[in-house]
Amino acid sequence: MKIALGSDHRGYLLKERLKKMLKKMGHETVDVGTGGTDAADYPDFGIPVAEKTAGGETDRGIVVCGSGIGMSIAANKVRGARAALCRTVEEARMTRQHNDSNVLALSEKSLDDPQLEELVRTWLETPFDGGRHRIRIDKISEYEKESR
Repeated sequence: MKIALGSDHRGYLLKERLKKMLKKMGHETVDVGTGGTDAADYPDFGIPVAEKTAGGETDRGIVVCGSGIGMSIAANKVRGARAALCRTVEEARMTRQHNDSNVLALSEKSLDDPQLEELVRTWLETPFDGGRHRIRIDKISEYEKESR
């Protein structure tokens, strides 16, 4: 799977850890930045990750900032992006099964979470259930088309 990664300065260390983790899992990554811990604005990296993912250039995206909230908000501004802030393995599973999320938002606090690898793996490997959940995703997509 090809995965876009982006972070601001507060998420940089976790992004770098994720690159190594994803490579070990056999995935290809596209790093859109930031390149260090100097102050950087999360929309400058969250939006490009979402664009690459929603546009089909990458299969999924992962964004990281201090809380994960700002990145989630920025990524969700991109039509076709369904970014979900996940802090638990169960949230990662549910957002894939029910919401078909294509961008995972993480908090830099996840850097020390012993379940981080399981959370990421679960999010990557869990399929979308479809069915009644497809109807809901279609309603969101229809709104996106009509509102722009």
